[in-house]
Amino acid sequence: MIGSYRKLWPQRTSAENITTQAELEKYIMIELNDELTHPRVRKSKQQKLELALERIGQSDLSESEKNGLAALYKNLADEKE
Repeated sequence: MIGSYRKLWPQRTSAENITTQAELEKYIMIELNDELTHPRVRKSKQQKLELALERIGQSDLSESEKNGLAALYKNLADEKE
């Protein structure tokens, strides 16, 4: 999944630094919680999940990579509520 995430976000230097599954999950949660955005303009976790799933669906990843990443995003969004 780390390689798929890196392909999804090629311009993110933080994606290149991910080496473990735990780090990958941490970065996905930061993204889903919109932690890098000012609090007044943050989107809900559901909105961020929808945007991520849309990006995954429109990416050049293989179907198995898309399915794996989408499942990971959904599981993390549900698990950490």
